[in-house]
Parts: sequence; C-alpha cells; structure tokens
Amino acid sequence: MQVQKSFAAEAEAGTLYLVGTPIGNLDDMTFRAVETLKKVDWIAAEDTRQTRKLLTHFDIQTRLVSYHEHNKQASGPELLRFLREGQSVALVSDAGLPAISDPGEDLVRQAAEEGIRVVPVPGANAALSALIVSGLPTDRFLFAGFLPRDRKSQAEQLRLLGAVPATLLFYESPHRVAKTLRTMREELGDRQVALVRELTKRYEEVARGSLDEALLHLEAHPPQGEYVIVLGRAAEGEGEAAAWWAELSVDEHVRRYEDQGEDRKTAMKKAAQDRGVSKRDIYNALL
Repeated sequence: MQVQKSFAAEAEAGTLYLVGTPIGNLDDMTFRAVETLKKVDWIAAEDTRQTRKLLTHFDIQTRLVSYHEHNKQASGPELLRFLREGQSVALVSDAGLPAISDPGEDLVRQAAEEGIRVVPVPGANAALSALIVSGLPTDRFLFAGFLPRDRKSQAEQLRLLGAVPATLLFYESPHRVAKTLRTMREELGDRQVALVRELTKRYEEVARGSLDEALLHLEAHPPQGEYVIVLGRAAEGEGEAAAWWAELSVDEHVRRYEDQGEDRKTAMKKAAQDRGVSKRDIYNALL
C-alpha cells in the first residue's frame, strides 16, 4: 500500500497539482488555485490559448506547456521528467477539474506509480453543479461522462446503466443532445431528467421534467451551449425487473426465452439485449 503525505516536508521529486479552473464564471477561481498556479514551475494545459486567457486575467506568469489527448504520448514523459527533477507542475483543463473526461488521468496514474505526490486543488465541476440544482436525488449518483457516438453502442451502455439505482450524470454537446435523449427514452422509458446548460454563465438554464417533456422543450428551443444531462434513477422495482436474469447462466437465460415459445435465434437476440452484449457474444458463450 502506497501512502502519500501531501503536506509533509518537501520530497526530492516535485509535486503534480490538479488545479480546478472556472467552468464559465471567472469569479469561481479560488484564491488557492491562483496561488498554486503562480508558484509552480510549469502549467500543463489542455488548450494553451484558452488557459493563457485565464492566466492573463489573474496576472500569472508561469511557463505554459501543452498536454492533451493528441500529444500526451510525447508531452507526458516530459512532464514526468520535470517532476522527477524536483520541479512542480500544475495540470489544468479548459474548464473545471482536470483528469475528468480528459487525458489527465493518464498523467496522474503514471505520477502516482512513480511515487510522485499528486495534490488536488479543488474547484468548479459541471457534473456536480448540475446534480445539486437538478432537483433529483443526490444521495447516490453515477458520473458516466460522454456516451458513445453510435446508436448501437450508446443503447447498449444505457441498458447497462439503466438498472443502476442512482441518479445518472452525462455530458453532451448541443448538436447531439436531442438524439441522446431520444435514445434514453427508447431504452429506459420516460424518466425524470434535468437539462442543465451554460453553467455559471449569463445564459445558465435548468430545464426539469420528463424525457418526453425535455424533447418537446428542445424542439421549441434549439439546443445551445454544452449540456449536463441529469437522469433520474430507475423507479422502485424497475432495476430489479431489468435484472431478473442476473443469477442465470447464458444457457439458462436463452432457454428461459425458448420455454416461453421463442425460437433459438430470437431467444439469443433477447438474451443479448438483456445483457447489453452482441448476439455473437451470446453465441460464443454457448459453444
């Protein structure tokens, strides 16, 4: 078990700070975040142009380097070298907390594996901000990020998530949000939902209602800005019903449908849909 003491005496290696930045309103920048960005040796940014605007606003002169999905294989080792040499690095994303739905998680894992201290500097987060204003249960929730783009993979993932007894949080772009909501409606029924957009900005909006109402709302008000979809949990008993087959083997699952009068092909197809897998997976499991 590796134990990190974040605020113990300085170690030989540097420290990787994960610094939260505003998700829209610059006033959400914390004093600690500004102080940290001023004192570190390097700031690793997802988009240096976007981050430079933030640094200029707060008069931060720290050296800036690029670290994002497309250059992480080259930039990551260089940042780790800085840290090994005793230099400190602050990782920031374009908005919100780094390492959530961005490549920062890779750098964090590699630093932790080498025993380099990784210290969070908390700040704004779109998913949690949307959750607390949604009006939906907050006692248990699951952050699912961006769903797959293609319809089949998206539907499969939603079926798996649908039985989870928790409020579900998703990120979605304006040009895909209506399509995603339609898939949710088809796969999970007419659940309660909150569409939260433009958080902390001038046009911040929270639309609460059912999925059917949300789709009508988007027809009347074309989507604009980035969205957080906060989806209500399965109704009492719905999750259990969706998983009636959980204790069955694949063979028993298929035979249950055959006993109900389905032919072999249809029984396999239904079992695959229940389990959120492909028919080929069911076929292979029965070999």
